[in-house]
Amino acid sequence: MVRQLLFLCFLASLIVRGQQRGPQPDRQQQAEPDQAVTRVPPVRPFVLPPRIGVITDTELTLENALAMALANNKDIDGSRIDRDKAVNSVSGAQGYFDPRIGGATSFQKTVTPVASTLGGSATGAVTSRNGIADPQFSGSLPWLGNSYQLDLSSSRTSSNNTFTQLNPQYPTSLNFSFTQPLWRNLRYDDNRHRLAVAKKNLSLTDEQFRQRVMQIVTQTEQAYWDLAFAYGNLTVQLDAVRIGREQDESNRRQQEQGLLAPIDVVAAQRQLATFEVNAYSAQEALTAAENALKTLILPDRTDPTWSSGLIPITPVNVSPPVTPLQDAVREGLANRPELAQVQISGEINETDNRFYREQTKPQVDLIATHTNAGLAGLQLPLGPNPFTAGLVNLSDRINELSLLAGLQPLPATGGGTGGGLPPLLVGGYGQSLSNVFNGSFPTTQVQLRLSLPLRNRTAEANLNNSLAETRRIRNQRQQTEQSIEASVRNAMQSVESAKARLESSRVARESAEEQYQSEQRQFRAGTSTLFLVQQRQTDMITARSQERRAESDLGKAIATFELATGTILQTHNIQLR
Repeated sequence: MVRQLLFLCFLASLIVRGQQRGPQPDRQQQAEPDQAVTRVPPVRPFVLPPRIGVITDTELTLENALAMALANNKDIDGSRIDRDKAVNSVSGAQGYFDPRIGGATSFQKTVTPVASTLGGSATGAVTSRNGIADPQFSGSLPWLGNSYQLDLSSSRTSSNNTFTQLNPQYPTSLNFSFTQPLWRNLRYDDNRHRLAVAKKNLSLTDEQFRQRVMQIVTQTEQAYWDLAFAYGNLTVQLDAVRIGREQDESNRRQQEQGLLAPIDVVAAQRQLATFEVNAYSAQEALTAAENALKTLILPDRTDPTWSSGLIPITPVNVSPPVTPLQDAVREGLANRPELAQVQISGEINETDNRFYREQTKPQVDLIATHTNAGLAGLQLPLGPNPFTAGLVNLSDRINELSLLAGLQPLPATGGGTGGGLPPLLVGGYGQSLSNVFNGSFPTTQVQLRLSLPLRNRTAEANLNNSLAETRRIRNQRQQTEQSIEASVRNAMQSVESAKARLESSRVARESAEEQYQSEQRQFRAGTSTLFLVQQRQTDMITARSQERRAESDLGKAIATFELATGTILQTHNIQLR
């Protein structure tokens, strides 16, 4: 009984709802006002505008693009400059062992007061003039930390001293000094350390130059494939515009024949406008990709190639050689410049350790000097001896008395200012030099010099810091090896994934084209709708663009893999100079 009452209540509610809604208008009657107000849009022309600043087109292969980048890229040129500077640094470090020529010259006039005739003057002053020339030849030897110095001191001295027998005089001396470390700096000194570090830095800049070239080559290759995709995508979008225009023309004919409603023409027009927007965007992307490549391969903004459109014609290698993972990692560890740079940094650190360890030793130097002296001058005329000049009258009176007494006169005392000189001291500057080179007046000295610091904390601190840097470099090497391992693995995965995406995108493009053709046939047969046809059009254009993108991604993935394994230069036969 309860069920029957509930059923009656449900029927009553349905009747009440039907009365409230009232009669429903026919759907065809609702569509008629819409069709009456829908107007067919006019045919819109489509013209792709010329690209800004592009006048001509130039075909470009990948190898030509790489050659232009190597010749013109400013980053590569900057790395070349760094390498040239490193070469200059080596030459500068070698200059520490270049002999040095120098010297000094002077002139001096001295007036010395004298209060006694024993000082050489009866006037109370002795005037002397002295001109000196002292050329020097010195340097260091690159073997045992030794150094040398050779100088020839020459002077011309004139004086009014009454005791002078040679005036002017030409004192000369040839001096040779040789310093040999016996402990600190014997095996390794600062000059040899600087030269060794400069040579290692040259090797380091070579590896940095190679790394920069590899990076630019990779960037250029990837930019080339981006440009190839941009051209391919523009072609796809222009083909989409062509398909859209054909569809629009077909819909207009069918609308005129009464087979389609005006709204279908509007739908085709909207689809065509969407394709045109995509074509304009593709052209913009093409210009950006082209300018990115030109920035890498052109020397400056005045190059005429800026006015040319670059058309890439090198196809992507869709079947790159397959390298086993362990072989690829081994190649990366052997060829990557990053690891070579860490190795060179470790070698530089070893030279630092050797140098700072050498500086902790006591300093013991052996110094040997040898001097050959020379002297010559113009001999003055014989004159009275100033010490016996006052006894002349007394000597004469004694001699007279001796003669009267039949005795011999007193012997001459001599000692005048112009007599008694050996011949080797009489002459000019040449005679003085002859005395020097004949070794007439030699002097030899050997000296042992010691320096024993009680606490050599500076050298010890430098050594400890260098040893700490050794540990840092060891950790850096391990990190670099791990980074190479990861980059090789990632690059191999990118290549394999790109190959798979390219194959799948090709299948997707072929399937989308078949679906579109099938939908077109069904639409012409009246068993499909315009909406489905447009959907198939969009899917086909998307699939074609994705295939182009997959080709570009494969080319970029191959370049990345070649960079990860350090073989990109060998692959393109690039020789660095």
